[in-house]
Amino acid sequence: MADINQNHVSTQSAITELTLEFIASVNSALDEGKSEEAINLAKSLHYADLADLLENLGHTRREELVEALRDSFDPNIFAELDETVRERVIIQLGNSRVAEAVAELQVDDAIDVVEELGEDKQLKILASLPKNERALIEEGLSYPEDSAGRLMQRDFIAVSFEWSVGQTIDFMRDSEELPTDFFDIFLMDNEHYPVGTVPLGRIIRSNRNVKLFEIMRKHIKIIPVSMDQEEVAFLFRQRDLMSAPVVDNGVLVGTITVDDIVDVIHEEHEEDIMRLAGVGEEDDLYSAVIDTMKSRFSWLLIHLLSALLAAYVISLFAGTIQELVALAILMPIVATMGGTASIQTLTVAVRAIAMRELTPSNAYRTIGKEITVGVLNGLIFASIIGFIVYAWFDSALLGVVIGLAIIVNLIVAGFVGSSLPIILQSLGFDPAVASSAFLTSITDIIGFYVFLGLAASLLL
Repeated sequence: MADINQNHVSTQSAITELTLEFIASVNSALDEGKSEEAINLAKSLHYADLADLLENLGHTRREELVEALRDSFDPNIFAELDETVRERVIIQLGNSRVAEAVAELQVDDAIDVVEELGEDKQLKILASLPKNERALIEEGLSYPEDSAGRLMQRDFIAVSFEWSVGQTIDFMRDSEELPTDFFDIFLMDNEHYPVGTVPLGRIIRSNRNVKLFEIMRKHIKIIPVSMDQEEVAFLFRQRDLMSAPVVDNGVLVGTITVDDIVDVIHEEHEEDIMRLAGVGEEDDLYSAVIDTMKSRFSWLLIHLLSALLAAYVISLFAGTIQELVALAILMPIVATMGGTASIQTLTVAVRAIAMRELTPSNAYRTIGKEITVGVLNGLIFASIIGFIVYAWFDSALLGVVIGLAIIVNLIVAGFVGSSLPIILQSLGFDPAVASSAFLTSITDIIGFYVFLGLAASLLL
C-alpha cells in the first residue's frame, strides 16, 4: 500500500498545469539561454498544454523552444496547434521531421495536419511517409472536406456476427494490431456490411459459448463516408452514441468515436460564432496582419454599403430633422433597440437551425412567437421611452412618435430575425454567414424611415 501511495504522489507531482507563472518561467529560461531548463519545463506538460504554450509564446521564443524540442517533439502536438502556428512549426522542423511525426499519428489526426498544408508541401510530406501510412492519408484526403471520411479512424475491431463470445475474446488476445482504445466491436455479414455492435461490457459479462448476434445492438446508425461532420455530430448527440461505423459503398471502412465528435462540436460552434460576426475561419489571433485585413474587408464593405443606404433614408428627411433637432438626438435609440432585438432573435434562430429544432414544420409558429414577443416588448419599451421623451422635451406627441417607431422596429426585428435565417437556408446559404450582414441594416433602415416619416406627418 505504501508503494501505491508513493507512486500516486509522484504521479500527481508530475502533472503540471499551464499557468501564467509557468509561461513566465519558460520565457525566463529562454531569455537566460537555459535551454535544458526550458525543455524540462515543456516536457512536464501534457501535449495539449504544450501546444497552448507554443501558441502563447512570442514568435522568436516559440522558434527557440521548438528548436530545443526538435528531437523529442511529440507528434500529438501538431493535432492540437492552431493552424497558423502549426504551419510555422512545420516550416521550421522541415519535411523529413514532420513526416516522421505524421507517421506516428492516428490517421484522422494525420489528415487534420496534412489537409491544411499547401499542395506542394502536402506532396513533399506524403512522399516522405511510409507506403502504408501514405495510402491511408491519401484515401482520407480523397473524401470531401468536413466529411465523415476525413473524421473516421481506421483502427477498429470487426468480426463476423456468427462468432461466439469465446472466439472474439481469443481473437482479441491473439491480435497484435488492436486499437489502443475502443468501445464497441462491430459485427459484419458475409459482405463486410455492419449489422450490429457489441459493447465490450456485454462481451465481458457473457459466457464464451454465446453467439454475438444474440447480444448485439441491432439498431445501429451507419454513417456514409460522405456525410457532413455536422450531421455526424447531430446523430451522436441525438442517439447518445459512443462510436459508429462508417461505410463506403456498403463496406465497413472505419469508425468515428465520441472524442472526435467533441472536437467537431467545438469546431462548428467556433465557426458559427465567427460567421455571425462576419469573420472568416482563417482570421485568428495568430494570422498575419494582411490576412486578417483581407478576411474582414468584404464584410466591412457590405456593412458600409448598408450604412450608406440607411444614411440615404435619413437624408430624405433632412428638412424634418432641421426643423426638429430632437429627432437627431433620438434616432440612435431607435437603431439600437431594433439592432439589439434583431440580433437576439437571429442568435436564437441560427442556434435552433443548427440543433435541428427549427424546421419547416414549426417555422410559422416560431416566426409568430417572435413577432408576438416584439409586440409585447415594443409596448413596454414604447411606454418607457415615450415617458422619458415627454419629460425630456416636454412634447407628448414626440413621445408618441418614438414609441410607435420602437413598436414597429421591434416587430420587424422579430419577424426578420427569425425568418431571414430560414429563407437563407432554404436557398442553400449558410444562415450564420449571411444573416448578420443584412439584419441590422434592415432594422436600421425601416426604423429610421418609420420614425422620421411619423415625425414629418405628425409633428410638422
